[in-house]
Amino acid sequence: MPNPEVSYPRDADTPVSHLPFSPCVVVGNLVFVSGQASVDKTGKIISGDIESEFRLSMQNVEAVLKTAGTDLAHVVQTRNYVRDENDLPKYNELYAEYFTDAKPARTTITQCLPQTLRYEIECIAVLPQ
Repeated sequence: MPNPEVSYPRDADTPVSHLPFSPCVVVGNLVFVSGQASVDKTGKIISGDIESEFRLSMQNVEAVLKTAGTDLAHVVQTRNYVRDENDLPKYNELYAEYFTDAKPARTTITQCLPQTLRYEIECIAVLPQ
């Protein structure tokens, strides 16, 4: 039986996954966003370099956050997965473009993704007051 205090926002702009998880879960004023990778609207992985995969992953995060009623400015924590440690300088440069002022708490793990992905991000955000 579903918990009435938990919601699972989703709309036509929410990235699709063929795996068994929700793109996000809202509990109170917290939004938990599942790992977002460089996938298109059908859930197909779009492989590329670190920059193209990072930007598409962030577009997907922004879409999920918008569906939940929040945005990147309200992200309080991120977990980032970078396949190749040689991509870390570019990853840090790109990350700073998206999180410019108050930076969320952050964890970055390398050498943990399959060959089809260079980058994935998950996050926790708060709903605006």
